[in-house]
Amino acid sequence: MDTIIQAIEDWFREILTEGITTNLTGLFDQVNEKVGEIAGQVGSTPQNWNTAIFNMVHNLSENVMVPIAGVILAIVMTLELIQMIVDRNNFHNDVDTFQFFKWAFKTAGAVLIVTNTWDIVMAVFDLGHEIIVESAGVVIGDTSIDMTDFITDLEGKLEAMSIGGLIGLWMQSGIVKICMGILQICILVVVFGRMIEIYLVTSVAPIPMATMMNKESGQMGQNYLRNLFALAFQAFLIIVCVAIYAALVENITVTDDISYAIWTCMGYTVLLCFSLFKTGSLAKSIFNAH
Repeated sequence: MDTIIQAIEDWFREILTEGITTNLTGLFDQVNEKVGEIAGQVGSTPQNWNTAIFNMVHNLSENVMVPIAGVILAIVMTLELIQMIVDRNNFHNDVDTFQFFKWAFKTAGAVLIVTNTWDIVMAVFDLGHEIIVESAGVVIGDTSIDMTDFITDLEGKLEAMSIGGLIGLWMQSGIVKICMGILQICILVVVFGRMIEIYLVTSVAPIPMATMMNKESGQMGQNYLRNLFALAFQAFLIIVCVAIYAALVENITVTDDISYAIWTCMGYTVLLCFSLFKTGSLAKSIFNAH
């Protein structure tokens, strides 16, 4: 009877040990891959990230948004001209011809901005790209996590554990493995979501830029530019987050407690995801964009 019980126990221990080893092997591989791709993803300009989407957005902006922006510009500048004349008449002053030259100059400047909106917008992201290129080589370190580096003699430690400890560790490793898949998706959402937001914002660029030269509605265009700079600068904040994550990973100490090592590594990854989600609002607050 004791022999049968011992055989069942050994069989159950073998299953748990194999399950734990499988869960821990390559536990962070997918997350490591996504984190390693972050620098390349956020460092890409809109035209390099996806050429097909870039060309589509460019065509929409030039062929659809620019004519609409032209109509808005005509309305805005006409209303400004009417308001200028009305204000002068209300004060019973003669209309100063210089005001007309000033209005004509502003209108010409607005037309120049609208017709060159795409180049202006791309220049902002080219500037952001240069910042990333300069900073990536300085701040990025080794971001990979390998459980074998933090847990020495894994098989020996598993053999020394009781059945109850193995069950608990198997459940923990399974939960962490599921969470790693979720965190991988979160990283993907942040990086890809930022690029999609860039394409959406740039597609309608001529409309807010058409209001830049108007003193009353110019706040719209100014806020749009602040949002552009925030999106470009967000890439730098993402790079800094990854660099901090790399520094934390490199300082993880080797431990004999398998559970502690697993949850410590997961905690750092969760912290990275949380920080990445905060970069967008932080960049907007820096540039006072809303």
